[in-house]
Amino acid sequence: MRTEAGLATLWVMNVAVIIPAAGGSTRYMAAARAEQGLDAARSKLDEDLGGRPLLHRTVEVFTKVRAVRTIIVAGPHDEEAMEEFKRRHGDKLGILGATLCVGGRTHRYETVQNALKLVPVDTTHILVHDGARPCITPEFVEGLLAIAARHAAVVPAVAVADTLKRASKAAVEETREDPLAAILGTAAVQGPALWTVAETVDRSGLYAVQTPQIFEAKLLRRAYEQKDLTSTDDAQLVERLGERVVLAPGDARNLKVTLPMDLLVARAILNARGPETKAAHLRF
Repeated sequence: MRTEAGLATLWVMNVAVIIPAAGGSTRYMAAARAEQGLDAARSKLDEDLGGRPLLHRTVEVFTKVRAVRTIIVAGPHDEEAMEEFKRRHGDKLGILGATLCVGGRTHRYETVQNALKLVPVDTTHILVHDGARPCITPEFVEGLLAIAARHAAVVPAVAVADTLKRASKAAVEETREDPLAAILGTAAVQGPALWTVAETVDRSGLYAVQTPQIFEAKLLRRAYEQKDLTSTDDAQLVERLGERVVLAPGDARNLKVTLPMDLLVARAILNARGPETKAAHLRF
């Protein structure tokens, strides 16, 4: 994706990066507890990647991108949780040049909306990136920015490779026979949730969207002036304006850490060692 002409434009771009980090890692912690016990109940952003917390690894990438002038990390909305977030990450993110702000109460778009208030007025482009995607490289980001110099809204994406099925709306009721339950007169053991197939979805033309998503600053600000901000990503708000969103080549390695298994894959991609005796947020 990188060209000499494209990279030359990075010198005149003034990019602000918004990194939403306000989520509670609910799915991650639930899975970690189930696999590893109660001691595993911690945010995925605090997990160890080569001696540094996952969130720090994500932020570090943007300190190496020449066009980036501003980095804003949006933490939890809850006051107590935000104070803990600052205690764990504030000093080190400050060294990386990042500014912290309070995230949204419920939705991701609320978090981005809060961070937008801190974006300098002379910013030309705004880049929004998931805090839990640490495996990108500066070269990947610069390639996307080179495309963003020609298009107002750019989103990395990879073609869907798996066969897709749309499930029925109602789950299949299933219980397992348990002889002991029958003897004791207790309820039967509930089986795993199951659904029937409603249809097979044609995957041609379908893409899985990644971040960073990049927008001309004035376009993203206009998108967030809409009354209805319900969305699953920022590109959806731009689409709602009737503006064109360009899909750029994504990277299969650009995974989002959602479950503990994803963390193992991220460590393999980054060739990063696992945890040591001291928690990652306590190390430099």
